[in-house]
Amino acid sequence: MNICVFLSAAELDERYTRPAREFAELIGRGGHTLVWGGSDVGLMKVVADGVAETGGRLVGVSVDFLSAAARAEAHEMVVASDLAERKALLLAKSDAVVVMVGGTGTLDEATEILELKKHGKHVKPVVLLNTAGFYDGLKQQFLRMEEEGFLPVPLSDLVFFAEDGVAALAFLEESMGVR
Repeated sequence: MNICVFLSAAELDERYTRPAREFAELIGRGGHTLVWGGSDVGLMKVVADGVAETGGRLVGVSVDFLSAAARAEAHEMVVASDLAERKALLLAKSDAVVVMVGGTGTLDEATEILELKKHGKHVKPVVLLNTAGFYDGLKQQFLRMEEEGFLPVPLSDLVFFAEDGVAALAFLEESMGVR
């Protein structure tokens, strides 16, 4: 399975890097491919290292203005001309999506993926990996959107909130009929 992971390239605290590394190792040991923003810094590097060191493949999709930070030893690396093209390529190259901790770029990617799914432009499973309660507030906002009629489909049809990497990968494998 090709798993697109949206996440930060920032250097982060152990409470985020340790669970990210553990999830990455699950991806690699499961024989899956990581499809990610291609960066070889920060949390993106932690995840790419974890996948690569446990036997998984790496497919990166960088963007022109960040290509200097792209990982040289990925199995495949594409450089998009802009962020819109990058997001489209990440989705096209993946079977499923996991949103890990991140900033505004990660949030932008997450909401676009959910908006496309809401409108039937893809049916790929989407997981928000809620490491250390990072997405508690966003989950509450989504629930409010659902309760007040802003979502034309049930939230559970759009996204699964996982508290750890084991639950995230189990949901994806079940959704995709893997194993």
